[in-house]
Parts: sequence; C-alpha cells; structure tokens
Amino acid sequence: MTMMLVRNADVYAPAPLGRHDLLVGGGKVLWMGADAAALPPGFAATVVDLAGARLVPGFIDGHVHVTGGGGEAGFASRVPAPMLSRYTRGGVTTVVGLLGTDDVARGTRELVAAINGLREEGLSAWGHAGGYHLPPATITGSLRADLAFIDCLIGVGELAISDHRSSQPTLDELLRIASETHVAGLMTGKAGIVHLHLGDGARGLELVRRALDQSELPPRVFNPTHVNRRRALFDEAIELARRGCCIDITAFPVADGEDAWSAADALVRYLDSGAPRGRVTVSSDAGGCLPCFDEQGRVCSMDVGHSGALIETLRELLARGVALEDALPAFTCNVADLLRLPGKGRIAVGADADLVALDADGAISDVFAMGLPHLRQGAVVRRGTFETQDT
Repeated sequence: MTMMLVRNADVYAPAPLGRHDLLVGGGKVLWMGADAAALPPGFAATVVDLAGARLVPGFIDGHVHVTGGGGEAGFASRVPAPMLSRYTRGGVTTVVGLLGTDDVARGTRELVAAINGLREEGLSAWGHAGGYHLPPATITGSLRADLAFIDCLIGVGELAISDHRSSQPTLDELLRIASETHVAGLMTGKAGIVHLHLGDGARGLELVRRALDQSELPPRVFNPTHVNRRRALFDEAIELARRGCCIDITAFPVADGEDAWSAADALVRYLDSGAPRGRVTVSSDAGGCLPCFDEQGRVCSMDVGHSGALIETLRELLARGVALEDALPAFTCNVADLLRLPGKGRIAVGADADLVALDADGAISDVFAMGLPHLRQGAVVRRGTFETQDT
C-alpha cells in the first residue's frame, strides 16, 4: 500500500481545523492530528510538507460532459471530450458525467465507457442516465433498471426544460421520470435525482413548482442547474431551495450588462439570502458547448466550459472577502451530500484522500486524487492515456 505523510497543512475540511498532519494510504485518510511522529522505515511513506498551505477537499464537479458536448451548430461543433489533467489542474477529483443536446450520436454506452476510462486513470467518476430529451437515452430501456444495474449511474439528467432545444416535457412526463429515478435511488442507495437543465425560457421553474405542488415526491429529487443564467430565474431557484430542492449554479462567463449572475455573484447572493446553505452547489459544464442563440434559435456564438472555472470562481470569492469555509461547501460537501457520496467532499479520517493544496493567492499547487499525486507544485505529474505535454 502506497503511504503518504502530509505535514504542516492548514486544513479546511471544509470547516477550518488549523494546522494538521495527515497519514494517507490505500486511497483513504488514515489518521489526522496536530503532530505526527516519525514513521518507522518499514512504512516507506512519501513525505509532503505543505509549509502551512491551505488544504481543502478535492472539488466535485457535478455537471461534466465527459464524452464532449455541443453539436448545436452541426457535427463540426461537437466538443471533444476533456482529458484527465483538464480536470485535475482545476482541483477536480470527482466528476459526474452526462449527455446534453446530442444524446443521439452520443449515447449512454459511450458515457459509461468514458466514466470507466476516467476511473482507470485515477479520477472518481459517476454519471446520469438520459439526456436533454424524451424518451430518455438508456442502456437497458428503463431508467430504473439503468440506475439499479449499472454501477456508475446515480441519477437522470440533464433533462432540459424551459429551452427551445428540449422535448417540451409535460408535468405528467416529468413526474413519471422523477418517480422512476426516486424509486431507483431508494432501491440502490444512489442519489436518485433528476438533474434539470434550465434554458432561458420565460416559464423558468414553473414545471418544478407544479411537480412539488401536485405530487408526493420529495423536493431533493429535483435538482435544477444553470439557475444563474437569468436573474429572475435565480430568484425562483432560491425559493425552490427554501422548499427543499438543491440548486446548481454554473460557472460560465457572464458579460457586463448581461441578464445573468456570474457564479461568484450568484453564490454570494445565495449565502446572503438566508436560504439553507447546504442546498446550493457550483458546477462547470466542462466539455459542454456554451452557445448563444439568435431570435430564430440559431447559434450565433459559442464557448466551451472547463473545470478550471471552479477554482477561478473560488478565487474570486476569496478576493471579495468571502471566508474559505463559507465558499467551499458548494464545491465539496454539498455536492457529496446531494449525490450520496459519503467518502467525498470532506477531509476526515476514513474519507477518500482527495486533497487540494492552495497557495497564498488561492491558486492550486498540489492535487491528490485517492491519495495519488496528479499535480505537484503546480506541475502535472499524471496525465491521461492519450495526453501529451501540449494537450
């Protein structure tokens, strides 16, 4: 078993614990304390001295197009799949993959293969069955069976609503999908959530409110994302969080004067709103196309999401004076709790050794995924199978 002794870490777990040493082995945090004794030579442990740097849990990116996204402007606009170090350089040690607009040329089999490939390369990875459209993309022909029998699939998404690209699902259709997902979660102990893509349509979250009003399904089943894409939509989302839903902010670029909130703006507004702090997360839409459309629904410009947007958002929050322990949960433990990943999102004895060290400026210096180094002193030390130095 590979052992590592991390010394002189200023631990945010995400709560601030102060200066600690950590013993890591077998992918887990085995021990934490104020002062580790010297290890016997037989342990052959690697010693990493962080010299007081802040050590935080690895980020969980809950919305990633691990097969690549896009395709709204023709086949040439299909975005390539991100490679391993595109995640780890941004401090991401766990991803949740999904299908988006293109859930035809890209399907659930390819998604599961990509997730398993990332696992083989050292990243923790899960995914959602389905995609934007109805009927949902599956492997077995049943959402409930996909979640029950395919280990890495933990929910359904990203099902599109309030968007011209969606299948325009009715309330009955949404409730049927949500009930299938919820029951599968009960059967398996998986997340059992419906991760809902929100477009910029005027209906906003109306369908979700009706689902809560007219069914017995628990609010946690409905997990809307991109809720900061319109300011009025974000106000709706905060009210849903008060009702028990967990809402997801997307770290996409926002232009000056745009009717949207940046991820940092949105998280500050959420924390200031008094809504439950455990019901908000931040994701990147990594690998996904971030298109703008004209009034006819044609793509007029596009960008591509990347997992590095998470650390960029966190650094912006810190620069604004938000305490690290207040900002971190939306990138770590809140996501783990929503997705029912008990080993993730926290630094604790018995938890997975997903660790990120931040320098004095809040930039990432070191990343360990399941106790193995991926970034050391700012340099990538582990790359994906087909990555090169220039990738």
